[in-house]
Amino acid sequence: MGDMAAISSMTGFARASGSDGAAGWSWEVKSVNGRALDIRCRLPQGMERLDPAVRSAVSARLRRGNVTVGLRLSQAPEAAGMRVNRVWLDELIALAAEYHGRDDIAPPRLDGMLALRGVIETADQSDEAGDAQDDTAMLATLGEAISELVRDRQAEGTALAAALTDRIEEITTLTQRAEALAPTRQEALGERLREQVAALVSAGSGVPEDRLATELALLAVKIDVTEEIDRLKSHCAAAARHLQEGGAVGRKLDFLAQEFNREANTLCSKASHSALTEVGLALKAAIDQFREQAQNVE
Repeated sequence: MGDMAAISSMTGFARASGSDGAAGWSWEVKSVNGRALDIRCRLPQGMERLDPAVRSAVSARLRRGNVTVGLRLSQAPEAAGMRVNRVWLDELIALAAEYHGRDDIAPPRLDGMLALRGVIETADQSDEAGDAQDDTAMLATLGEAISELVRDRQAEGTALAAALTDRIEEITTLTQRAEALAPTRQEALGERLREQVAALVSAGSGVPEDRLATELALLAVKIDVTEEIDRLKSHCAAAARHLQEGGAVGRKLDFLAQEFNREANTLCSKASHSALTEVGLALKAAIDQFREQAQNVE
């Protein structure tokens, strides 16, 4: 079928880190199969402002998959200042005063209140301009992680394209075998029907010959698999063409997998012949493998 254009799997993982001397950060980006593009951001408290930029960066490079983006921050010891959130501490003290004197509640201690989450926090030693500069640097590192993820997904896509090509060739071969069996099977069925009709006529069944001819013609249409074989061949050509085109062809391959399965089911239901039934079942098995692999394509 010639050289395949690049396609991408929806599964991949990447990590990239950066720092500005005083602080460091690390991005992790992973993706798994999904019907559309679903982005989940896991950002540290206080970094929620990056959420729109993260989603924009991911959606600019990816089309499908459940993508999870995580950010971890670290700070050099010399840059880490601490401060008491006095507003929160004052609220706790006021709340404690309301319950002062109750026998069922032990009086709160200051060290206990200081240990509560949010009372002691890292001091913010940067201004808005510094925040913007840090955001730009962190998003640049995110871009590196996304690029690595794209490369990882494309590497898996190369192996996936080869597997899909093998399945298409298998389906094509089985379709050709079904096409070769169809005339032989029709001749055998026709001969058997002629014998049965002759037996009915000789037995004086009273069925008019023109009525028998009409019923035979309708039966011939019902057992004819020419259209199913033609559509299977057309779907094989379309699947090969999509792989040649490359890009985000996952949805197109998903649709073709459904159409493949529809024609194989009809072929089996019309078979009335052991050899053709065997081919139809083999087709269904190959199509199931094609469908599973197609579901991994972006």
